[in-house]
Amino acid sequence: FVSFNKSYGAESFGHFGLQVFIIMVITLVATIILAILLHRIEHHIKFVPIILLIILIYALAEVWHLPALIFILLFGLFIGNIDKLKRFKWSASFNPGELHKEGVRFKEVTTEGAFLVKSLFFLIFGFSLETAQILETKTLWISIVIAAIIYGLRFVQLKLSRLPVNPLLFVAPRGLITILLFLSIDASQRIGLVNESLVVKVIVITSLVMMFGMMFKPKKKAAPKIKDPLLPDEIPDEELENL
Repeated sequence: FVSFNKSYGAESFGHFGLQVFIIMVITLVATIILAILLHRIEHHIKFVPIILLIILIYALAEVWHLPALIFILLFGLFIGNIDKLKRFKWSASFNPGELHKEGVRFKEVTTEGAFLVKSLFFLIFGFSLETAQILETKTLWISIVIAAIIYGLRFVQLKLSRLPVNPLLFVAPRGLITILLFLSIDASQRIGLVNESLVVKVIVITSLVMMFGMMFKPKKKAAPKIKDPLLPDEIPDEELENL
């Protein structure tokens, strides 16, 4: 909305609001239908057709120039928090307990599929790159500064959230979304210095930082064993045989 609109008047905000309202209605209807299918289909092949339906709805929303990612976000929130709807009487028709179990299985399937898609995408992206782009030194310092800003903001966020800095600070890799967002930028809106070489270097730097950060993270100490004062230090072998 911000990047593709040249003027920000009442008409543009009204058009954007109408798009959000339409996609919210589509999301509500589609989420109910997909949840019913997820619960009612008893065939052992059920998750792939549902994933294909989600992709179809996403593609249609893109064709109609609707914010399709809102549908993906809200559907994921619904499936991930279906167990919290038990307190509402109307949720009994969905059988939240069983639907939550199916949602866990659905998450496992989508996690495996997402890893496969990422691996294939990076494989193709690696083939499309030239060695000169990776070894170019002009954008090296800029990529280091960008990575430093990323970790600086993450450090502040972890401190404000009162979460452990180590190793969460190092788990901030840039990847598939970064590349997709970069490729989606129109050629007329790109900055000359920000090219594929810069994006690749940021991805490589954050991935290396995550790798070394996870390698040298402190190991968890084993919880001390609490000895029961009523039990003897050692049980004689004769008593063990009689047990």
